[in-house]
Amino acid sequence: MSMIMIRAIVRPEKADDVLAALMDAGFPAVTKYSVAGRGKQRGIKIGEVTYDEIPKTMLMSVVPEVDRDFVLDTIMKAARSGTKGAFGDGKIFISDVEDVFTISSGVKETATAAEGVPA
Repeated sequence: MSMIMIRAIVRPEKADDVLAALMDAGFPAVTKYSVAGRGKQRGIKIGEVTYDEIPKTMLMSVVPEVDRDFVLDTIMKAARSGTKGAFGDGKIFISDVEDVFTISSGVKETATAAEGVPA
């Protein structure tokens, strides 16, 4: 079974909602860090000041490929502003994961082991 990495860049005020939704959905393993950047809107202008690096939160999780659409939908629903969403709600990037290693044991894991079941 192949694994994928999902990286979601979301509004900082939505990060806890996304984390809670993933936990409730059975996907508690997430790495969270603060980032800054801009999207298509090229930042935001308030009065005479342009802020071209907007604070965001990046959430990263590795999940089985078969759970891709479910996890993607969970993140989208929790991160979206209102019912229709808004500019600046964020982006989600999905990529294949070649290998997974546990640092403490040095063991290369299978997809099953990465989910918490010993290989």
